[in-house]
Amino acid sequence: MPLRNNKLTRDAVLSRYFPQYHLVASPDYSGLSGSSCIIACGEQQRVLRQHHTAQPREFHFLRQYHALTRLPSTLAPKPVFYTSGWMAVEFFSGEVKSVLPPPRQLASLLYHLHQQPRFGWRVTVLPLLERYWQQCDPARRTPFWLRTLHRLQKQREPQPLRLSPLHMDVHAGNIVHTPVGLRLIDWEYAGDGDIALELASVWMQDARQRREYSDAYAARARIAPEALWQQILRWRPWVLTLMAGWYECRWQQTGDRQFITLADEIWCQLKEKR
Repeated sequence: MPLRNNKLTRDAVLSRYFPQYHLVASPDYSGLSGSSCIIACGEQQRVLRQHHTAQPREFHFLRQYHALTRLPSTLAPKPVFYTSGWMAVEFFSGEVKSVLPPPRQLASLLYHLHQQPRFGWRVTVLPLLERYWQQCDPARRTPFWLRTLHRLQKQREPQPLRLSPLHMDVHAGNIVHTPVGLRLIDWEYAGDGDIALELASVWMQDARQRREYSDAYAARARIAPEALWQQILRWRPWVLTLMAGWYECRWQQTGDRQFITLADEIWCQLKEKR
């Protein structure tokens, strides 16, 4: 049952709720950030995650907890604890690789997710695009970015091809290759949306690779390949602008220049697509 304590430190959470557990000092595990960590008690391991300070509202974190309670263990880690600002979930033992799984495997994983009952809240991209514009460094607000935002505001988001629960942060580092199959971690952006938005958001090297994964998903989901591909292309400007805006905000929050480099790469892609 969720408990309501404010601003607990990691040590306070451990001593109060997990006194029998100890920190795993050097986890061979991806997806950890901030004060998140792996804790262990004998053979049992948990991932203790902290609410991101970049998300000022607690309900985003609580919503992630509720999403995980609804998903099967064949997709996501089961949550075992929640208090304000902190959540503990089951640990997946396996390998996190640097590349995506083969198209059929990834298509099967995403199709399995998209067949689950909806979460009950929508992924809406336009409000995020507008928020990133407002929260970024004013010196980075270029005329091109403003024109792109105005164009998308006028177009409005594409009508969903199929409305399903989405992960919305699918990349190689968020996929655990366990002995019993692929599993997804890091569900903070999850919500209901178009399956083509999910596929458009998966980080891939080029259009050829995206088409290969799109066709594999279309075969698995029994969708006309060209219809799915065209819907993915409708979402691509939205996804690229979303990625660029996220990098811009991360630059504003951290001062880490790698985010400037990543944002500039995305802006170049968008300019090439005009």
